Amino acid sequence: MELILAPLVAPAQKPIGILSPGVALGTAGGAMSSKFFLMALATFFSFAQVVIEANSWWSLGMNNPVQMSEVYIIGAQPLCSQLAGLSQGQKKLCHLYQDHMQYIGEGAKTGIKECQYQFRHRRWNCSTVDNTSVFGRVMQIGSRETAFTYAVSAAGVVNAMSRACREGELSTCGCSRAARPKDLPRDWLWGGCGDNIDYGYRFAKEFVDARERERIHAKGSYESARILMNLHNNEAGRRTVYNLADVACKCHGVSGSCSLKTCWLQLADFRKVGDALKEKYDSAAAMRLNSRGKLVQVNSRFNSPTTQDLVYIDPSPDYCVRNESTGSLGTQGRLCNKTSEGMDGCELMCCGRGYDQFKTVQTERCHCKFHWCCYVKCKKCTEIVDQFVCK
Repeated sequence: MELILAPLVAPAQKPIGILSPGVALGTAGGAMSSKFFLMALATFFSFAQVVIEANSWWSLGMNNPVQMSEVYIIGAQPLCSQLAGLSQGQKKLCHLYQDHMQYIGEGAKTGIKECQYQFRHRRWNCSTVDNTSVFGRVMQIGSRETAFTYAVSAAGVVNAMSRACREGELSTCGCSRAARPKDLPRDWLWGGCGDNIDYGYRFAKEFVDARERERIHAKGSYESARILMNLHNNEAGRRTVYNLADVACKCHGVSGSCSLKTCWLQLADFRKVGDALKEKYDSAAAMRLNSRGKLVQVNSRFNSPTTQDLVYIDPSPDYCVRNESTGSLGTQGRLCNKTSEGMDGCELMCCGRGYDQFKTVQTERCHCKFHWCCYVKCKKCTEIVDQFVCK
């Protein structure tokens, strides 16, 4: 089934200003100096940019009204007006497809959890902050980490939307109608109810990319480079989900003879998607903006990145120490592994500052036995273990 969406038209860009066009600047008591006015105007624009960057649709993956059934009650406050972080284009899609928003939120949540799993042993561990930016100011830097975050969250939306279609949760889509693979044996049936990856991919593209496509910046500016970077990484995340989907089959027949098989298209486990994107993160390409306003590789000796590769335009900030301006939370207080020589080892995780050692009591189930019929009984074992925390 093809994705049918109303055309997404970006709202007209209105100039943000202190005064309306044609209104003279002046007061009865005197005139503000032009220098002071320009400083105030620059401050205003700077603040407005921070506010814009601070909000993100990722906040749908945190605790928000999209997960509350009361928002659908007739007479209740409209759902879309309660959702922070949506751009104008995303709000339009929200109004048109309100039943989709729960699964956008689930996709964002899946992406956030996978990001935290993949970076659990890194100095930057994909920590969230308590506001609608979700990841804080660190996402304002066009780093490798930002590239991964955009990709994995876009992938999460494709995953959630595709599955919601298969489960009959959405009014505009159903089971996958993907064409039968050419290499499928003739006597195997192509049917069942597969994950609708085509619909999930297309809706995710419309929704996730809407924010970037409606932002207008001067050609050649840093902001325009960030838009291109974000769009590229969004697409890389979506394509990873699409390309990792595979054929799943179920046997039929007398006494499990498997004389007949029914097959369908099925999403890969999302951990596999996360692993693939983490590999792309490790080999991400450094990019710059050329004179034509296109992203090109900083080092032209390497192969150009494909649509499935991650790209970045800024070096990563120092994640060793807390820095309010970059959004780095630092590694002070993080657990580390004394015996590891990897990134989770105390030497690298603590950035050479050293670590403190303390003992903790851990309780876990042990000596489990199966009893007929039918339960498992376990004992509780406690042990004292050493733990190490970065100074």
